[in-house]
Amino acid sequence: MDEDAVLDRLRGVEDPDLGDDIVSLGLVNDVTVEPDRVSLSLALGAPYSPTETAIASEVREALSDLDRELELSANVDSGLSADEQVLPNVENVIAVASGKGGVGKSTMAVNIAAGLSQLGARVGLFDADIYGPNVPRMVDADQRPQATEEEQIIPPEKFGMKLMSMDFLVGKDDPVIWRGPMVHKVLTQLWEDVEWGHLDYMIVDLPPGTGDAQLTLLQSVPVTGSVIVTTPQEVALDDANKGLRMFGRHDTVVLGIAENMSGFTCPDCGSTHDVFGTGGGETFAAENELPFLGGVPLDPAVRTGGDEGAPIVLDEDSETGGAFRAITEKVANNVGVTKRQGQSQR
Repeated sequence: MDEDAVLDRLRGVEDPDLGDDIVSLGLVNDVTVEPDRVSLSLALGAPYSPTETAIASEVREALSDLDRELELSANVDSGLSADEQVLPNVENVIAVASGKGGVGKSTMAVNIAAGLSQLGARVGLFDADIYGPNVPRMVDADQRPQATEEEQIIPPEKFGMKLMSMDFLVGKDDPVIWRGPMVHKVLTQLWEDVEWGHLDYMIVDLPPGTGDAQLTLLQSVPVTGSVIVTTPQEVALDDANKGLRMFGRHDTVVLGIAENMSGFTCPDCGSTHDVFGTGGGETFAAENELPFLGGVPLDPAVRTGGDEGAPIVLDEDSETGGAFRAITEKVANNVGVTKRQGQSQR
């Protein structure tokens, strides 16, 4: 058994999204064959995504009869030098955005982050909404950040997620009244001066709209992709379109459209009411040739979970939690598609 023989076997492993085998796509970075071990480095960049987990399982199956230990590792070249990497230990930065307020963007960000953590990923949740930070309440985090002797911030943790928010750094009822340059400076410090450690995913909850925080993120941090949150109603879709154009101008991949408040099922009569319309998010995604990540119903338990700091995605018995879990898996899968496409085109 030599390297060529290993590669021949791996040509039987297909990437279901890219439509070819992992060798032809350039997703096998390195093969090392030793007397007692075969080591493989694969260009898989979305830890715990169902698709990449399945690809890794197929690789193991293809080499299962070797009389050697199989050692798999995943690595995607960012294309950046060490000096160019703002967050060198963060594998994927995902921006969660909306064109307008009130569509449940923070709820979506918190549940995606908690869902990824529940899958086993190392997750950071960055609340970049300077003027209206809600994340600490939504995860019931009242512990303040600590600092090292080198004046690095140690983020508090909840539900396995490392957290950072302006809410930790200002008085509880103090308004933040800052102009653009100050917003840029503070946000830059918060992600550069925080000891995030090694993260598979950093979820960034952006403020609504297309202002200073969004521009600071897109100009300063290598964003893997964005999730645009909307409700089915036309006014929300109009603003979602503005957010979509903003990411397009900065060459940022949109991982998909997530729809909140998709419908309300009456607990008494069992009928479903489309309070904010129906199908708007899916239609918007189709018109822009983007993935539709799924819809989340208008469920009082989501509001309760947000107010009490218990993300509903963690409730295994909740159908609404299941909707958030499905969106989380699609986000991770689409991160993987984005990373593997980039690798195969090099």
